[in-house]
Amino acid sequence: MLTGNVIFQNRMKGIGFLSKEDAISFGCSGPTARASGVSCDIRKLYPYEVYSKLNFEEVLATEGDSLARYTVRLLEMKQSMDIIDQLIDNIPEGEFQTKTKAVLKLPKGEFYTRVETARGDFGVYVVSEGGTTPYRIKFRSPGFSNLSALDHMVRGQKLGDMVAIMGTLDLVIPDIDR
Repeated sequence: MLTGNVIFQNRMKGIGFLSKEDAISFGCSGPTARASGVSCDIRKLYPYEVYSKLNFEEVLATEGDSLARYTVRLLEMKQSMDIIDQLIDNIPEGEFQTKTKAVLKLPKGEFYTRVETARGDFGVYVVSEGGTTPYRIKFRSPGFSNLSALDHMVRGQKLGDMVAIMGTLDLVIPDIDR
């Protein structure tokens, strides 16, 4: 009903353009970057868990506008359903939750890892002195970098277009304010 609506398409097409070069420059990730043609799916580039054993496509578009970001998100939902279909029959029997120690001792040193979330690259940086509490912990939210491109995307647009542009960035403000 929405995707095929001519009014919706005309309100989204060409609005909030973000080029591939600008998406990279602003550090965008997830559907925001992939709608501008940036191949950045962590599950494909640096597979973790079982992603290397799964068959799924990285959804890319090159238009770089609000309609492309909307379309990429829809197609990514279909890919997610395909991933679930591949995994559902392979869930091991038995307890679904294993017990872990209540207190974990972290090894001394620095650690950084990242995962692909619905909004993009989510990173965690930990510095430990070898105790049970990290010396420092920092999160890299995909929304923060994606939001940094907003000013660039709205230049020359109408005020009413900001709703469409911000909506296709899929911002979660508390997630950005870390």
